[in-house]
Amino acid sequence: MDILQSMHRPIELLRYAGLFLWVFAGIPLLLMNQVFPAPLELTPYIAWFLLHGLFGMMYWNLKQYLPGRTETGHRALYLAILTGSALGISAVSQTLLGGILLLIVAVILPWMLPIVPAVSWLIAQNVALAVTVLRIPDVTFSDATLGAGSFLGISLFAFMSSVVALRQNAARDELRKVNSELRATQALLEENTRIAERVRIARELHDLVGHHLTALTLNLEVVTHLVDGKVLGHVQQAHSLAKLLLADVREVVSEMRESDKVNLAEALHALVGGVPKPVIHLDLPAEAVMTEPQRAQVLLRCVQEMITNSVRHARARNMWIRLSITRGGVVMSARDDGIGTHKIVAGNGLNGMSERLKQLGGKLEIESEPGAGFALHAWLPTKAWQDSLKEDRE
Repeated sequence: MDILQSMHRPIELLRYAGLFLWVFAGIPLLLMNQVFPAPLELTPYIAWFLLHGLFGMMYWNLKQYLPGRTETGHRALYLAILTGSALGISAVSQTLLGGILLLIVAVILPWMLPIVPAVSWLIAQNVALAVTVLRIPDVTFSDATLGAGSFLGISLFAFMSSVVALRQNAARDELRKVNSELRATQALLEENTRIAERVRIARELHDLVGHHLTALTLNLEVVTHLVDGKVLGHVQQAHSLAKLLLADVREVVSEMRESDKVNLAEALHALVGGVPKPVIHLDLPAEAVMTEPQRAQVLLRCVQEMITNSVRHARARNMWIRLSITRGGVVMSARDDGIGTHKIVAGNGLNGMSERLKQLGGKLEIESEPGAGFALHAWLPTKAWQDSLKEDRE
């Protein structure tokens, strides 16, 4: 299911469609005598066979050269091998068959390069096809131009179709990401609403029921001094019950006010569930990670920023998020297997994360090395620990 929901699903479909076209372009290799009036000599035939096999092998390993896995230079080299193999097939076979393979290259170009370099590459490879075909004996300039121009038109159609598919896929991934963030925020909102309702009920119990019970207890205390005999015994019993009920109400109110923590684990699961890439591995100490609403909100925003940084800059395949509870606070650690950097430049996201943590007495630590990924450690003290520090200082 993760593969179906990831970016690689559309490119997988394109890859299989391209392999079908690659097989189709290789049919003349098997039907040499029927296709060519004068079969090729052995050396050009072997060269054609090797180039066709090289193209197929490289194209089969397409996913290894997708953005996020390799540098731009590696992807350009990969495209150069595919384009060179296709042009080489046209040169040794003295046909336009290489143009069929260039259609495959046109489809994957938007996935490999930014739009302007990709269009430039598309035009350049078709110009090179025209030059290659023009070197074939008995082929005129108009024939070469017409053939390469036809392939250019088809390539542009395939290229734009791939651009549309890529943008729709990116929009779908962004929508899933926003939806997961919305679900995580909704989970916290539901917890905050529950807490607010409990606090309201506790306040009502304290202000209304507690007040009336206190008044009842005082009045029964007065009555015990005004009556005697059997009536006194009943009044004293009522007085004891009223005091016991008042104590129970105060205990319930105290418990309701103390249980004002939210489950951060539910929000985290909702957040990472809609992130297509990188693959996020959650390490939580327990299913219920309870913390104060304000701290839960800050930690959730920190995780969102960690994921965003990893997607935009790290080009990581995996990300590990670990939540640990210490005596004095909560530690949120995140690391990825991205490219890393030798110099950390804090942008608006990291600065905002650090500011949120500092407002609640926390801190942020950043670690990164080239090739070793990126790691963030956010520490946030619990409210109880901060309150105990204040009492010690006083």
